[in-house]
Amino acid sequence: MGTFKVGAKIENVVDREQAATIPKMLVDTGSEYTWVPATTLEKIGVKREKKDLAFVMANGQQITRSVGFAIVRVDKAFTVDEVVFAEKGDLLLLGARSLEGLNLIVDSRQKKLVAAGPLPVA
Repeated sequence: MGTFKVGAKIENVVDREQAATIPKMLVDTGSEYTWVPATTLEKIGVKREKKDLAFVMANGQQITRSVGFAIVRVDKAFTVDEVVFAEKGDLLLLGARSLEGLNLIVDSRQKKLVAAGPLPVA
């Protein structure tokens, strides 16, 4: 499939004026969570929840990171999601949960995100 990056805007859920643009996030459908620099999240006032999660890296190493709630925007699509406070050396990722909330899917041929279409309902 190959890899590609997209720009995203991250906003504080309480005060949307507090926001930051991340120009290049790796689209990673293999990662459940979206990873944003901890310094960026702290700067825009995203609070760490009392919930740390364990992650297994591609090399098998296990790490623990904090999460918080933020609005994730890609172009005109947006969603509220838990985001990981990425530390120095961590990749910046747009993960599967955010992609699903944004209702976007990967067009692997064109290496871009496209609208997923209507959502199924019971």
